[in-house]
Amino acid sequence: MTTETQPDEPDYVTYMVEDAVAWIMLNRPQYSNAQNYRLLNQLDAAFKRAVEDDEVKVIVLGGEGKHFSAGHDIGTPEKDSNLPRSRTLLWWDHLNKGGAERQYVLEQDAYLGLCRRWQDIPKPMIAMVQGACIAGGLMLAWVCDLIVASEDAFFQDPVVRMAQPGVEYFAHAFELPPRVARELLLLGERMPAQRAYQFGMVNRIYPRETLREEVAKMAAELATRDRFGMALTKQAVNHVEELRGKRTAMDAVFHMHHLAHAHNQLMTGHLVGGLDAKAMASANKKQAGEG
Repeated sequence: MTTETQPDEPDYVTYMVEDAVAWIMLNRPQYSNAQNYRLLNQLDAAFKRAVEDDEVKVIVLGGEGKHFSAGHDIGTPEKDSNLPRSRTLLWWDHLNKGGAERQYVLEQDAYLGLCRRWQDIPKPMIAMVQGACIAGGLMLAWVCDLIVASEDAFFQDPVVRMAQPGVEYFAHAFELPPRVARELLLLGERMPAQRAYQFGMVNRIYPRETLREEVAKMAAELATRDRFGMALTKQAVNHVEELRGKRTAMDAVFHMHHLAHAHNQLMTGHLVGGLDAKAMASANKKQAGEG
């Protein structure tokens, strides 16, 4: 079963319900599940579908193929920032805007806005992470309540290379101790699942071959809980994060992020300093000693 899409639009996200669990899977494995805007809109539709279905008690978010997600789409043939998109928040269309306004209004809705909307989903969400969880991939994992990773999973935000202070949903210093968050950002190195577990960012780690089975067991246990009780529990923890300043901190860093975009455009004529997906992948592999 798949989400509703436009007639000529691929299924970038798939949806299946099994034993009160909605399995929502990113479905661009040929591009390591890089997130174009149509994928994010389909993902929002899938989450909405799961929330509105009273038979669904738990949501699992995963990615097909080798990697959970390589982040935002900055260079595949299906990159679609030039296309119209339906908007969730009350922001105007980005397409006919210029200067810093174009990217600012786009990311207010598609990145920051959607992630905040998803963190408020009242049903428990499990991120099932294998392989790479890079930059925008972190945003999708961080909006979930639990992160269960494969032994070969790694987490990375290398966008300081693009002269950006991390991704738009800036939860780094809430998910990790501040000094470790600085390391993740400034060095941009891969953080193995085991190290992320030590800091509490990952809940559990399993071999890749048993990852789905173990996540299904966890989801089945959650499905025995009272729906309203779980919703209130989620609200309680989210409230504590708000008291710690999560929203106001994120707003401030989002503006720094867009100052960086504007600076890059002035200095290089390019939002991310001229680094495309291929250049970033090459730099990441070189840093990890893979080439």
